[in-house]
Amino acid sequence: MSKHFLADTTTLLGRSLRHISRSVDTIVTTAVMPIAMMLMFVYVFGGAIKTGADSYVNYLLPGILLITVASGIAYTAFRLFTDMKGGIFERFQSMPIARSAVLWAHVLTSLIANLISLAVVVLVALLMGFRSSAGVLGWLSVAGILTLFTLALTWIAVIPGLTAKTMEGASAFSYPLIFLPFLSSAFVPTDTMPTVVRVFAENQPVTSIVNAIRALFTEQPIGNDIWIALAWCVGILVVAYAFAMNTYRRKIS
Repeated sequence: MSKHFLADTTTLLGRSLRHISRSVDTIVTTAVMPIAMMLMFVYVFGGAIKTGADSYVNYLLPGILLITVASGIAYTAFRLFTDMKGGIFERFQSMPIARSAVLWAHVLTSLIANLISLAVVVLVALLMGFRSSAGVLGWLSVAGILTLFTLALTWIAVIPGLTAKTMEGASAFSYPLIFLPFLSSAFVPTDTMPTVVRVFAENQPVTSIVNAIRALFTEQPIGNDIWIALAWCVGILVVAYAFAMNTYRRKIS
């Protein structure tokens, strides 16, 4: 069963990646919005924002990376919605393949596409002056956190992709996720915020994830942020996976 699942997932992943390769504009579009936002904040607002960091792009990049993922998963929901409405899922169910392989192919496609977009954003940040003193272990840790975060949000995206009634509804769920970094430490320190906003900002998942990535990039003490970030990512991933699989079973039953 395990070999059957892996083989089916690999085959369907190849199908999804071929679709992505024929529509490179989706990856470009995913990266363009965060890059434009990074350019605006660094070159327009950066001089007026006091963060205590040597370079505002260094301070800003972790939040921009999370926004990149949040905007990228909208395409996962869109691709799932298109397959659902096009009858592809019913066709696959009539074939002798592992049922969960269909979803996993979409999830892994999302992971690969988002990692490419993240790499593009980091390259642009380097051109803008971003510098990191992190070693190989630090960069691998950042990649691990971003991978977990991407998987967690992708499984959230699966739910509207399966249940939405319209194309717009399938991808609109990502808007609050894109907005969430603005109410965190991604752009300014939380101690500059009004009390109510600060309490929310300091206790939502984006702040701990941003702080952990920022500390890894600068080789600063991470403290509890890394464990809180991992707990948020794993917790969201487990809950979203359970809801997504339950929704999928009801849809194909």
